[in-house]
Amino acid sequence: MMVAVALFSIVMVVSTGALLALVSANRKAQALQSVMNNLNTAVDGMVRAVRMGATFHCGNTGSYGTVQDCINGDTLFAFEPFGGTSATTNDQWVYWYDASTKRIKKSENGGATNFTLTAPEVEIDEATFYVLGSTEGDAVQPKVVIVVRGTAGAGNAKTRTTFNIQATAVQRILDL
Repeated sequence: MMVAVALFSIVMVVSTGALLALVSANRKAQALQSVMNNLNTAVDGMVRAVRMGATFHCGNTGSYGTVQDCINGDTLFAFEPFGGTSATTNDQWVYWYDASTKRIKKSENGGATNFTLTAPEVEIDEATFYVLGSTEGDAVQPKVVIVVRGTAGAGNAKTRTTFNIQATAVQRILDL
């Protein structure tokens, strides 16, 4: 009888440990899924807006209303949204990586005001925008490549996961 109770106790302790490990893994997976959904929504929104945009400008130099490629990448990207006009200087949409908060920010009025796109649980270590073919009539369709690298998840380092995301958006308006 004592051997049976001892074996039963050992089996129950092992089973309880396994159950607790599964609950912890499930909690981590749900938190990570929520955070990654936020990041995917932010990047998908950027790509969708870029496809309909025009007058792509990369980098902090010059006016956002002028075209500017950056084949080596930059942390800021601006463009004229669908329905906007290059003559108006305060209607450009601007996306940039804010290194102090480790988040991606967006402005819909040429940088005058901004809001954060990514959740606090998403810590972005690097976000780079590459713009190619922005000059009209250069026989290269304008293209933007977005590269984001960082960590995601809530809580301590044990529950955080690294990610690397790359998205490409090509302007829908023909540039011939």
